[in-house]
Amino acid sequence: MQDLMTMLSTLRRPRLLIRAARFGAQDYNRDRHLQRLLGYGSLPRSGAALMRLMEMERGVDEQRRNDDAGYSLVLHLDLLIAMVGEAQLYQSSRAPQGQ
Repeated sequence: MQDLMTMLSTLRRPRLLIRAARFGAQDYNRDRHLQRLLGYGSLPRSGAALMRLMEMERGVDEQRRNDDAGYSLVLHLDLLIAMVGEAQLYQSSRAPQGQ
């Protein structure tokens, strides 16, 4: 299985969606955003949250590609923002501690 960061780097989405997600991730608040997307209760760790977000986003992206009337651009963008934010948290938790 590929690691999370490789899986994220291989995603191919419209450039405008990715740019908007990166911009939105600057104001990412894990408690507020993640609970709205995953449900209220205890929040999973960054890696587990990222896996769930990627599964959800995959379904929404499939709707987009199929021109499904139920596709929600707002939901898609919210998921991508959360994915970028969680990826940043995941990377910082994996970074070696400085001396």
